[in-house]
Amino acid sequence: MAGLKSENNQKRTVGSFGPEPDVDPQTPVLRISQLDALELDSALEQLVWNQFSQCFHNCRPGMLTPLEPELRALLHLLLWRFTLYSSSATVGQSLLSLRYHSTFSLSPRYRPLSPRQKLGLAVLTVGPQWLQERSHKLLPFLGLSSQGPAPERDGGLLQQGLRNALTLVSSIIKFASLLNFLVFLRNGRHPVLAERITGAQAVFSKPDVVRDVTYQYMNRELLWHGFAEFLIFLLPLINTRKMKATMSSLVFGAESTDGKGTGQGQGVWKECGICGEWPTIPHAVGCQHVFCYYCIKSHSIADAYLTCPKCGAEAGQPELVKMEVEMIGM
Repeated sequence: MAGLKSENNQKRTVGSFGPEPDVDPQTPVLRISQLDALELDSALEQLVWNQFSQCFHNCRPGMLTPLEPELRALLHLLLWRFTLYSSSATVGQSLLSLRYHSTFSLSPRYRPLSPRQKLGLAVLTVGPQWLQERSHKLLPFLGLSSQGPAPERDGGLLQQGLRNALTLVSSIIKFASLLNFLVFLRNGRHPVLAERITGAQAVFSKPDVVRDVTYQYMNRELLWHGFAEFLIFLLPLINTRKMKATMSSLVFGAESTDGKGTGQGQGVWKECGICGEWPTIPHAVGCQHVFCYYCIKSHSIADAYLTCPKCGAEAGQPELVKMEVEMIGM
């Protein structure tokens, strides 16, 4: 049995490099598979951008910032050239055994996207993102910015109309994208507006396909993402400074108060209980420890129930401490 399975796997592997069997384009594709493909494509683009930006890690900071929209668009087109343009499937779709089918074809059989459809899909994907990131510089260049001399702002009715038209078009596009996604949730086709415009529909690339990205992996990722979001929501609510002070007082409290006595009482006045430096404008909060004014004030603003980070005592209103400094001449 093991030999037959390995032989079948070899045949399937060899067949994957040859002509693929026809698959009915009407076979519905899971919505989650289409959304997963989009997420994988976005992750790949971000990974490529991170690797590209690392090449300039030792250069002047911010060197890529002026050209970042153009560079991102160029990298996207580079990925499009070697993935979608070559095989009618993105990297995310290839991992999930999907590919694009042209809905403009009247044939019931599978028809790949035409070069014009592929180009249109790339332009509609990259173009709006680039225009959105460059709008703050394109508008002043075209004289459509509201920032300018007073006569130009008062007399530019055409410019004001163009600005309003651009705002209206942007709102319409966002509303159309929302409607398209709602329709996608209804019928399971075209999760992105650009796919609906160009007639690109995700279909299976081979029959009886098995997901390369298994559902166990996706469930694990969803659980970890949910757990991470829960921690992000929970951690700001935990008073870590108070917990640390409580633990310190429980573990070292008796030793610090009984063992050192008054000898420590004079030492704590020489350093801030938060930053450990000589206290600047020293203030006290009701215990024997002294703090810099800016240290204790910033912590009290951030935490309404502040406790002393050294002994765990409840912090009152910071009060100025008068210290006598003895100058010893050499």
